[in-house]
Amino acid sequence: MRIIFISSRSISAELENTDIYECSHAFSIRLNGETVRTEWKKNVFSLYGLTPDTEYRVEADGQTVVVRTEPECVTLDVREFYAQGNGITDDTGAIQAAILCCPPQGRVLIPEGRYWIRPIFLKSHVRIELAKDAVLLGETDRHKYPILPGRIPMNEEGKEFYLGTWEGIAESAFAGLITGVGVKDVKLYGEGIIDGQANRSDWWINDRVKRVAWRPRGIFLNRCEDVSFQGITCRNTASWNQHPFFSKHVTYADVVLENPKENPNTDGIDPESCDDVNIIGCSFSVGDDCIAIKSGKLEMGLKLKTPCTNVRIRNCLMCYGHGAVTLGSELSAGLHHISVTQCRFVGTDRGLRIKSQRGRGKAAVVSDVVFDGIEMKNVKAPLIVNMFYKARNHAPDREYVYSLEKQPVDDRTPSFGTFSFRNITADDVEWTAGAFWGLPEMPIGEIELENVSFVMKEDAEAGAAVMTLDSPMYRKSGLEFRHVEQVTMKNVQVRGAETEDYILQDANIKYRN
Repeated sequence: MRIIFISSRSISAELENTDIYECSHAFSIRLNGETVRTEWKKNVFSLYGLTPDTEYRVEADGQTVVVRTEPECVTLDVREFYAQGNGITDDTGAIQAAILCCPPQGRVLIPEGRYWIRPIFLKSHVRIELAKDAVLLGETDRHKYPILPGRIPMNEEGKEFYLGTWEGIAESAFAGLITGVGVKDVKLYGEGIIDGQANRSDWWINDRVKRVAWRPRGIFLNRCEDVSFQGITCRNTASWNQHPFFSKHVTYADVVLENPKENPNTDGIDPESCDDVNIIGCSFSVGDDCIAIKSGKLEMGLKLKTPCTNVRIRNCLMCYGHGAVTLGSELSAGLHHISVTQCRFVGTDRGLRIKSQRGRGKAAVVSDVVFDGIEMKNVKAPLIVNMFYKARNHAPDREYVYSLEKQPVDDRTPSFGTFSFRNITADDVEWTAGAFWGLPEMPIGEIELENVSFVMKEDAEAGAAVMTLDSPMYRKSGLEFRHVEQVTMKNVQVRGAETEDYILQDANIKYRN
């Protein structure tokens, strides 16, 4: 057992096993010899109401760990700062004052109640506990949100300061309901809820139109370090639920991300140009990608050259949405060292999805990507790798970007390396088991498939699994490889496909059995 989060009042732990998301059997959790939870199954669990600077022995399913909670010098209760918690009064000032007054090793406590707030800004070395039955309610009037300008000229010639961002571009955007800019050593934890109330406002109306500024994220971290979240539920956000941006050492432990599945751009967690991100034991039910890993679109990626690296996703549940885990398509600075393990996907359009297009640039390299131990149910297209991705806004040089003919290799050409898909089961597949489309001038390096099983749904419908300029329709299709240097398969099964199990175009299968 390993500890994945610790504060002065709570911990999150993860069983060490190979089970996917849940243990194969129920078990009890003991704290200092006392049973505190029975009939538990998830591989990740959290314990609250602990005492600061105290040693605890945690036992679960035959595994044991000893841990000491963080010290705590003071608790600042936002009620003492005149927060009302009645769901009507604007409590932004009271909560913000408590955060600004909190010393290092202090705790800001938001107790039970309903707190109407405008954007709250974080401070370094602060701990914020959102207690059980505490709900932060987002302001519904966009005109009461501060705006983060996209780019501001700096005194040093040629340099710019970036604050707001929208889909990989420096653009003015409303501040997130919780915003951190350049902060370090921050923890936000507890059993409470952050409700953006986008369902009660106009954020989702004309969602592709910039009105005053672009829509806010639920929680936005800009150039932050050592920030951790535990236990909280975040829902009804105006756009992406969580957006760490050019940040390092970020952890999401046992958090819940919820947005209505029919609402636009309401992704779960979208790390952009970040390093060292852990997403462990989290559950998602959203209106777009559950997780989308990015590194800027064109100018931002090419100019700042900051890839997204060392992202670990483990023991998560992902429901609905367009994709469970997506890489791209804004990846102009590259994506490296990505692992997705022991996760369960239910009802998403696509499972593991990597997407790019010509023009993303020669730094748009995707490498060292491993997907291992994944269980999918009713996922329409489990595996998609697409270098002809048709973004919502077409590229200005669309004939070059979307042409299926071979183009010159130059500074605009992205490249995909090796992708490993291991120990994966996918039941009730509708569109295709998998489609892997490289560029004719820059084929995908290698696709490795080992211990992978696909079972087609009997009453499957057709759909556009691979989004290109003229998206082909798939129904109960097998595995398709276009422009792949090497395909390595071992113990791969496709059952119930109406087309060939393996469709090859400029691709070579090394071995299979």
